[in-house]
Amino acid sequence: MSISNHKAPLLDLFSAEFKGKAYSFYTRLRENEPVYRFMLPNGQIAWLITQYEDAQAALKDNRFIKNPHTLLSQEQMNKLILMQERDLLINNMGLSDPPDHTRLRNLVQKAFTPKMIKELRGRIQEITDTLLDEIQDKGKMNVIDEFAFPLPIIVIFEMLGIPTKDRDQFREWSNVIIEAITIDIPEKMQEALPKIQSLIKYIGHLIEERRKDPTEDLVSALIQAETEGEKLTENELYSMIFLLIIAGYETTVNLIGNGVLALLQHPEQFEKLKSNPELISSAIEEILRFYGPVELATSRWAGEDVLLHEKMIRKGDMIVVALASANRDETQFKNPDLFDITRKNNCHLAFGMGIHYCLGAPLARLEGQIALLTLLRRMPNLRLNTDAEALKWRPTFVMRGLIELPVVF
Repeated sequence: MSISNHKAPLLDLFSAEFKGKAYSFYTRLRENEPVYRFMLPNGQIAWLITQYEDAQAALKDNRFIKNPHTLLSQEQMNKLILMQERDLLINNMGLSDPPDHTRLRNLVQKAFTPKMIKELRGRIQEITDTLLDEIQDKGKMNVIDEFAFPLPIIVIFEMLGIPTKDRDQFREWSNVIIEAITIDIPEKMQEALPKIQSLIKYIGHLIEERRKDPTEDLVSALIQAETEGEKLTENELYSMIFLLIIAGYETTVNLIGNGVLALLQHPEQFEKLKSNPELISSAIEEILRFYGPVELATSRWAGEDVLLHEKMIRKGDMIVVALASANRDETQFKNPDLFDITRKNNCHLAFGMGIHYCLGAPLARLEGQIALLTLLRRMPNLRLNTDAEALKWRPTFVMRGLIELPVVF
């Protein structure tokens, strides 16, 4: 793990200021320094990978691992903020390598088969209509808070068997926790600790209830699951429930919010989709490419020395793959800064690549399609209720999503 004083420019990937200029910054890096050595605010030295071909390769390269602890000396381990509470939330498939990753993914993937997702279509449509019924007479809304957030969290809560009345509590917890456990920054960890403890206590009660009285939900299935005789450990159970909650709605909130923004910023594409709803599948793929809900893939670490663009990435170095940059790479996409819902051969990396490809991608796509088509059908005169320049991106490390999106209709 490279925490060092060697000179490297500070790059605050968390800040809203960075989010606002990220795409132009990525363009310069792709042209001039596609493998970019920089320092995060916690002093961590890392490499930012920005070109499509390199990003795709890094996401599939087993020399880059997700769990760095096997690489670290005891001295380096001591520098990491590895408190017990955090450890309870990171033993999931998103932050593990084979064979653990394979075992954990096998335990949950049967809940996300195409057949299972297809069976959710009617319920997702029902939730969408109910949410818009509550808004319709107001003539205005904040798309994020009143539509993009409640839709996917109700869906994943119902899948997991969590009371939907608790959704706002989870949002408050996750807004702080997701960044604190993604990267070790002492101030963020201290700020998040009470919320992490509250979330762990909540998940513990949920597990206890399902052990006593199992139902047809995903938490019960995880408790009972066996793959070749193996069950989840207690730590893995907590971590997987946390991952499914967060991944189950965070990505889709941003997909819907970013999608509405992209359409409102490009009125001709908005009109084209209204007139040709059959274009919804390609429209969703273009939204995923143009304003992908995940800005940066979660961190990887070099398991051995890797030479890339004449830069030596040393064993133990941290790797950050910029999905948002790869999806605007001129060598892969014609006119990459053009938003075109009819784009063909749209091989974006919005959901990652390789063994860590997002398990919930089919569900996010379905929710996005239903949400946007229903919104355009019921509110065809949708338009921004603020200057586009006034919109702010959330200051987060991994995600790209708006703080709010006020519209009138």
